[in-house]
Amino acid sequence: MDPRLEVHGPGTFTAISNDNWKDTDAAAIQATGIPPANDLESAILATLPPGAYTAIMTGKGNASGVAVVEVYDLSQTDSAKLANMSTRAFVSTGDNILIAGFVLGESGADDRIVVRGVGPSLSDAGVANALADPTLELRDLNGALIAANNNWRDNPATADEISAAGLAPTNSLEAAITATLPPGVYTALLSGGNDSSGIGVVEVYDRGEMP
Repeated sequence: MDPRLEVHGPGTFTAISNDNWKDTDAAAIQATGIPPANDLESAILATLPPGAYTAIMTGKGNASGVAVVEVYDLSQTDSAKLANMSTRAFVSTGDNILIAGFVLGESGADDRIVVRGVGPSLSDAGVANALADPTLELRDLNGALIAANNNWRDNPATADEISAAGLAPTNSLEAAITATLPPGVYTALLSGGNDSSGIGVVEVYDRGEMP
């Protein structure tokens, strides 16, 4: 009901936080054309150097509920780009699986991407209740299935490409998909095999335009 947002960055980066989006930079956020629709929602407008950043959403007063974190690149003509995005959340069943949407830019050229569904290896990083057997789907704007995967080594050709890109999951039960996609809107869906649940991560890597 009342989300709060933080952005953390590398090294000495000073964390940025926001509770209600009109509290800070309201006019500039409004000018982007994508202000939140509710005054209780959060937004942060920032100019960032290349690096790894993390957006953390919590519920004010330790409240819980279904929520969405969105990241928009407002300077698409700059040399820097969003090359990797990932989302960690609790993966339940039915309608409460982990859903990660992404938009490939309007350059006109196809991009080669890798999508990963991570679970078991989170246990090695000290994450409790990790998703034991992730399954992954990639769908287009209309919900049509582009590709699906359970264990990333199931397809030897795809597995070789993922390994060559340096993106091989560390656990054979984790999922990964490669695809060449035109500009557009896509959705990655992470669920647990046999209706299992737990903490999972969806990762999307943009490997660049195809020649």
